[in-house]
Amino acid sequence: MTLPEAPTSPAIELIALTKRYGTGAPAVDSINLRIERGSYCCLLGPSGCGKSTTLRMIAGHESATSGDILLENRNITDLPAASRGTAMMFQSFALFPHLSALDNVAFSLKMKGVDKAQRHARAGELLERVAMGHLAERKPSELSGGQQQRVALARALITQPRVLLLDEPLSALDPFLRIQMRAELRRWQKELGLTFIHVTHSQEEAMALADTMVVMNHGLIEQVGPPHTVYNRPVSEFVARFMGGHNVMDTPAGKVGVRTDQIAVLPLAQAATESATNRRAVITDVEYQGTYVLLGLQNAGAAISASTTAEISVMVSEAAFAAQPFALGEEVQLAWAPDAAHALAA
Repeated sequence: MTLPEAPTSPAIELIALTKRYGTGAPAVDSINLRIERGSYCCLLGPSGCGKSTTLRMIAGHESATSGDILLENRNITDLPAASRGTAMMFQSFALFPHLSALDNVAFSLKMKGVDKAQRHARAGELLERVAMGHLAERKPSELSGGQQQRVALARALITQPRVLLLDEPLSALDPFLRIQMRAELRRWQKELGLTFIHVTHSQEEAMALADTMVVMNHGLIEQVGPPHTVYNRPVSEFVARFMGGHNVMDTPAGKVGVRTDQIAVLPLAQAATESATNRRAVITDVEYQGTYVLLGLQNAGAAISASTTAEISVMVSEAAFAAQPFALGEEVQLAWAPDAAHALAA
């Protein structure tokens, strides 16, 4: 008889984790989260939502006011950063300007008393792994932003962490390099088999990288799930607006979100009686975006509350707009399938 395998413990588990500064509202408010081993998790949200504070508490660079942090079932809440089994890759890369790439990577082993030959051999192996072996003797000022990032990654990996923490590691790069480096981060994460926890304010970056997205707001977790689920089925008005690509509207059935590419724009001659799945609107903006045209519209009906915006966005394919162009100021009918709308919490 074969017994079923016992469920594996998560890489990181946060239990009622809270951080307060003074007497104001908590920066992180009693959050609970499980991050599976070997996964790529992105903490996502606007500035001040608590994502970086959460990351720093996991790293040991910020103390928790209350709650617990478990790494593979080991409570690390009160351990010093060097004893946790995590490593941090900072936004600024934080490389020592006077040291070569090789010595930057080897620095933590030097602090542990590892002899020069051994630490340089290990550092050299990691630089080769991130395609930087040929630039091992260069100093940070002699490296591009992407090359500095590879050195910072190798330096974080030399401690053999169980979890790698990344604090907005791509924000300092230009847009082209940012796309290139996020592909490399994803590849490295899969090759190494490590758990990555990555803080970002970019929805696009999180969707491109994450197995699991954690959307935060005002110190709370609004939604956790795969990118496809979070984007297609936001659970709250905040998530729908923050992720973008959704219209938040009031209908007789309550507040709903409808994706911008799931709304049809029809000439008023084809208009039906307004209902939960259609309404009249006036075109206020037309933006050509290459493969599609983005229409801005003003809700012309009264079925809208003060808590929702009267502005509606619709994405129309280039071919569809060419076949049926619309002009500024034109009144049209918007329609969507009943299953395109999903309920949102306020």
